[in-house]
Amino acid sequence: MSGEVTQARPPTWLTDLAGRVPTIPGERFSRFLPPPEGGRRQSAVLVLFGPGVHDPTDPEATTVVITERAHTMRAHAGQPAFPGGGTEPGDGDAAATALREAHEEVGLDPATVQVLGELPTLHIPVSSYDVTPVLAWWRRAEPHALWAKDPREVARVLQPEVATLTDPQQRFWVRHPSGFLGPAWEVDGLLVWGFTAGVLDRVLDLAGLGVPWPDAPTRDLAL
Repeated sequence: MSGEVTQARPPTWLTDLAGRVPTIPGERFSRFLPPPEGGRRQSAVLVLFGPGVHDPTDPEATTVVITERAHTMRAHAGQPAFPGGGTEPGDGDAAATALREAHEEVGLDPATVQVLGELPTLHIPVSSYDVTPVLAWWRRAEPHALWAKDPREVARVLQPEVATLTDPQQRFWVRHPSGFLGPAWEVDGLLVWGFTAGVLDRVLDLAGLGVPWPDAPTRDLAL
């Protein structure tokens, strides 16, 4: 990338949501909240929105960063995820964890990110992790490229546009063999479901971008 890099402001819907984050209870995001007892593993993920890939100057072309986990991983192989991971002793807070992990996984430069706030900490029963989603904006109008910097954890990086994610024609439900029913998308051949889809669905809805999709089909999840 050459020439002067300009700064892009986050869209109004994102800053408005960030201002309301401290008042939003965890129940608005998930029924799985951290149990009262301590001792669980802590982690953080980066819910990173940014300018459009093809036209960074278009305020309607906002994107979000999603990764496809490496297919060789022991847990959740090939599944969607936000950049992030487990907290380490040197991390000052959830944002520090999310930014460090994003740098290690996809080459994100933390200096290009504006942290907007921490969403409520949620619990993932299957892995016994307490996860704090960190809401952020990729503030450069011409962000640097992201890639699978650590192929042991990341197969590829996707940046779908928010306009696509809010299109009712792109929405559907997935039904897990356990009976769990949750929102989902298909992004460049990747089924985005589970924790990642749930958080993203709630963020877009709370930001006022959600559009009704009553006729969306249900797909059975093949594991």
